[in-house]
Amino acid sequence: MRAVLQRITKAEVSVDGEVVGRSGPGLMILVCAMQGDDAATAEKVAAKIAKMRIFRDDQDKMNLSVRDIGGSALVVSQFTLAADLRGNRPGFSTACPPDEGKRLYEHFAAALAREGVPNETGIFGADMQVSLVNDGPVTIWLDSASG
Repeated sequence: MRAVLQRITKAEVSVDGEVVGRSGPGLMILVCAMQGDDAATAEKVAAKIAKMRIFRDDQDKMNLSVRDIGGSALVVSQFTLAADLRGNRPGFSTACPPDEGKRLYEHFAAALAREGVPNETGIFGADMQVSLVNDGPVTIWLDSASG
């Protein structure tokens, strides 16, 4: 599973001009289920993100998690994180097939909530418009295959 986390003051996702999910302060999480991922992978990534200390403490050090600050998350599926860039046109064959990708995306969001991070989501497979205010900026890329 691949994810891009952005520390945010606020974020929202719209489909056809209607806001379908929002968050803030907390995290914007773009997530992609990869071939070979399963429910355990989604749970492992959710647990890691919930504990990741990327928020400032009272001494201005990145020492607090999204849970510690009472934050929330906006979780948006993004299969393009699976991009294979060997040529000029990216390929996405390493992403899970859509049905499995949707199941794992929803499982990830539910696992994140069980980890104490309330979240809202976009709509899997929809053409979404995402807006956010990146706090810091802090942006972190995570790949479960890397450890």
